[in-house]
Amino acid sequence: MATGISFNVAATDGAARTGVISTPRGQIRTPAFMPVGTAATVKAMLPESVAATGADILLGNTYHLMLRPTAERVAALGGLHTFMNWSKPILTDSGGFQVMSLGPLRKLTEEGVKFSSHLDGSKHMLTPERSMEIQKLLGSDIVMCFDECPALPADEATVAKSMRMSMRWAQRSRDAFGDRPGHALFGIMQGGVTRELREESAEALKGIGFDGYAVGGLAVGEGQEAMFSVLDYAPGFLPEDKPRYLMGVGKPDDIVGAVERGIDMMDCVLPSRSGRTGQAWTARGQVNLRNARHKDDPRPLEDGCQCPACRSYSRAYLHHVVRSDEIIGSMLLTWHNLHYYQLLMQGLREAIAAGGMAAFVATFHARRAEGDVEPV
Repeated sequence: MATGISFNVAATDGAARTGVISTPRGQIRTPAFMPVGTAATVKAMLPESVAATGADILLGNTYHLMLRPTAERVAALGGLHTFMNWSKPILTDSGGFQVMSLGPLRKLTEEGVKFSSHLDGSKHMLTPERSMEIQKLLGSDIVMCFDECPALPADEATVAKSMRMSMRWAQRSRDAFGDRPGHALFGIMQGGVTRELREESAEALKGIGFDGYAVGGLAVGEGQEAMFSVLDYAPGFLPEDKPRYLMGVGKPDDIVGAVERGIDMMDCVLPSRSGRTGQAWTARGQVNLRNARHKDDPRPLEDGCQCPACRSYSRAYLHHVVRSDEIIGSMLLTWHNLHYYQLLMQGLREAIAAGGMAAFVATFHARRAEGDVEPV
């Protein structure tokens, strides 16, 4: 498909790859981490602050935006990029995962999903066709096909039935998407933790043809070991010349392990959500700024970090504003976390390009094992 969006792999190191996704709105360096802007905002951050952390692309959420303020309103106001003041690429998810999480508030059929809004109980119907329409109205650069994502653990028959319906929905998504130069459509592999189902799903998606391919249905309760066991083979079922996106991942060690196994793109709410709960991610692991041990500590959160939280404020101050529920605490820790995640991605890209992935991974795990150093 000639979409005006291309992917070039510049270097590999084992299964790990680094490259560039080129779009009309700018380049996305891979491996890439996408901050999540669920409701047209990365919580506690200005768009220019998110860009300053090194993010090349954001994720927006179809389910939340269709309910509030509505996709039609966003389109009338110039599209999502204009609406939220973000000029770089945006990927929108299809809404399938959020609808899955509604549990008894949804009814699943071959046509799609009927559900009640978690906001006001209003009734809605989300189908592959409607998901494509919403994402077109939003103006997203990378559109995700509509799928069903069963929670794990689940029996193989349930996963197989769900996956095959998702593949039928993938064809309907492809048909509804049409020909949109400058915009890409990604398919989503399903199949739980069963190799044969993953391969069947990948073959179905390749037969339809997409601009990129996501590994869906992971990070939904199966645990890291099971997730990595799937990633040991699943990316290899997908085309080498297209981006591979692992949805909803994750913690820093999840990200490193996924990149080792051939993943190019990831997203997760974790760095921003952690920032709002007093949690910081650092090279030495997670730090809880609510802990009393920080109250008299004049050191920066992380030595050498160039984010505003570390450049200009002490651990003692961060502890104070977090414990006092001051908004600046969420702002500073979210900025730090997003900065750390983008620094991690930069390090991975450089390591792959230099053929030093193994050494990078060893150092990453060694530093995390040391833990946060107590003040002397």
